[in-house]
Amino acid sequence: MSPEFLAGYLPMLVDAATIGRAPKRAEIDAVRLQGRRAAESGVPVGRGVDLYLSAARRVWAELPAIVRQRDRNAVRAAAEAVLQVLDEAVAAFADGHAEAGRELIRKEESVRRDLVDDLLRGDAHLSELVERAEPFGLDLTRAHQVALAQPGQRLPSIAAATSALERVVLDRFGDRDVLVATKDGLVVVIALAEATGAPDTSMGLATTGSLGKTVHSELSRLRRGSPWRVAIGRAHPGAYGIARSYEEAREGLTMAARMHLDSPIVETRDLLTYRVLARDQPALNDLVYSVLHPLRQARGGAGPLVETLAAYFDCGCVATAAAARLHLSVRAVTYRLDRVRSLTGFDPLDPAHRYTLQTAVLGAKLLDWPERRIPDSAASS
Repeated sequence: MSPEFLAGYLPMLVDAATIGRAPKRAEIDAVRLQGRRAAESGVPVGRGVDLYLSAARRVWAELPAIVRQRDRNAVRAAAEAVLQVLDEAVAAFADGHAEAGRELIRKEESVRRDLVDDLLRGDAHLSELVERAEPFGLDLTRAHQVALAQPGQRLPSIAAATSALERVVLDRFGDRDVLVATKDGLVVVIALAEATGAPDTSMGLATTGSLGKTVHSELSRLRRGSPWRVAIGRAHPGAYGIARSYEEAREGLTMAARMHLDSPIVETRDLLTYRVLARDQPALNDLVYSVLHPLRQARGGAGPLVETLAAYFDCGCVATAAAARLHLSVRAVTYRLDRVRSLTGFDPLDPAHRYTLQTAVLGAKLLDWPERRIPDSAASS
């Protein structure tokens, strides 16, 4: 470690040992400045403290002649003065080092946050984005995927979850091509597809790799925030592939909430059918209105019958399983299914009618019907 970080520390020690002079405020401030410089140069605080202790030991060893000429009380006073300088100087050096370290961390967090925002938006200039991503170890020519984690409970701060997750993710997938940040109350993880085992989009939708499982497993260990829901986008190459994967993950969280999905880990392949249905909104409105609107004539409205249909389809069209899920008798479930047939003309027990009814029920979830009214354009068509 360069002795330049000692600054005016050595003269302070000599004056303390020889004349008992206490350090001045300006001298201590100069030492604090050296602590900041050491932090900015990447020097650990422990090495700086060791340098100051070693310097004090060497200065004291060079003063035997002066010490021998003085009485015991003078020696004691000199030692106390040296220790006071040592104590104040080391404390000032450590304070300056810590202040600079906190500023560097805040600066890095700000730079990281801006970079993540631009990566997720996908509208920044490519060459500039590549240059800014390089210090964080991101190679934007390769394929990455994005995972978003949403807490089930409101957190006063999501920083603790991010810190805990970052250590595990870096250890699991490496310290390059990985970024962990926050955005809009969500934990965001950007990872290299090769490290997570996610195939390129040309390889189909067999799996999205291990990123989602790793993120959910670690966040579920935390005392706050559970239950967590994690959505994973597919792996896409290039800088703008990150934005595309992010949009898939964000859509996954939105769709999972609208469809009341039970799975804590949502993959893109699980939502493709819903995305197809939601893409043609007028046709979806028409389907739900034409098939399910007659259920409003039932006693209690359409809600219980739609809920029964959803449970029946989710349970593989097994009435006993649907009854257990709904906490009803099998007779009540079969009665409701019969009411659906009589009101709509579609029989849930008939395979020819089943697909239409199930698609309409999925559409009702997407539209939040019957709680929300279908637009008049669908009714008039």
